[in-house]
Amino acid sequence: MNVYIGLDVSLASTAICVVSAQGKIVKETTAASEPENLILALKAMPGDVVAVGLEAGPLSQWLYRSLTDAGFATALMETRQVKSALKAMPIKTDRRDAEGIARLLQMGWYRPVHCKSMSAQEMRALLSARKAVQQAAINLELSIRGVLRNFGLKMGRVAKGLFEARVQELAEGNPMLEAAANPILAARRALRQELAGLEKVLRNHAKEDPVCRKLMTMPGVGALVALTVKAAIDDPMRFRSSKDIGPWVGLTPRREQSGERDIVGQISRAGDIGLRTALYQAAMVMLHRSGKTWLTAWALNVAKRRGKKRATVALARRIGVVLHRMWRDDTDFRFTREDAAAAAIA
Repeated sequence: MNVYIGLDVSLASTAICVVSAQGKIVKETTAASEPENLILALKAMPGDVVAVGLEAGPLSQWLYRSLTDAGFATALMETRQVKSALKAMPIKTDRRDAEGIARLLQMGWYRPVHCKSMSAQEMRALLSARKAVQQAAINLELSIRGVLRNFGLKMGRVAKGLFEARVQELAEGNPMLEAAANPILAARRALRQELAGLEKVLRNHAKEDPVCRKLMTMPGVGALVALTVKAAIDDPMRFRSSKDIGPWVGLTPRREQSGERDIVGQISRAGDIGLRTALYQAAMVMLHRSGKTWLTAWALNVAKRRGKKRATVALARRIGVVLHRMWRDDTDFRFTREDAAAAAIA
């Protein structure tokens, strides 16, 4: 008897549901969310295991790798689709979720998610740490601005390097304000030092990585954008076409059609928010700070017809497509269409 197994993973325990090829529930149980426990539980299941499915989440890639190494055909399932399907159940429990995942697996109604390599996960951890430290420093700066504003003391626009001096200038002469500001400034100083250290590590990684060096030949693409693109895509061969990058990262319009109604809305915002943000920032730099290329000329023509905001989104999408093609073809960025045409002929 062929069976399909759905796993609903939580931090401490995992609900397991086994269904047959005909959709009948064969067995339900739980196990600790550790690879060894799950492997033992799955090996004890009746029938021949066709596939094991689990929703993409914090522990899923770790468990996926262990289950695959143990010989189970494991599928990581796209979170949005699984969540929408499980909403149809009137009662939501871990047991019901495991059953729903098993049924989706048995029917084949799911989108598989790529399990990133260990190096990609490590780089994403480093990028996430940088973002967390940067956001903490920004929050402290906003906090001290709010404290001073209560006393009518306005910071105004000030460079990062002059921020501390400006706060001390405004708080000078008021012992209570100085007592409030000094600990925040000390914490901000420490965070800024750690942020500078993380950014140096990331820049060194980008300089040593041949893929990142190639991606950085495009104007507007620096070390952080190149590392984000490489860590998010991980394997360029998993995309059949470079044009698939746009929908995958959520930079194409969402569409809702029913009968006579056909609404084309804003971008879908599906996929990796970090990659989407990085591509948008690269587009902003390319439009406003870098020299003329065929990409900027194309985006400026779009801006004349559709407006600058839509042109920036369209440019971000196209940057993702071009970067993927550069990676696959192992080529540098071509600044003119003539260069690109000549390279294609050669």
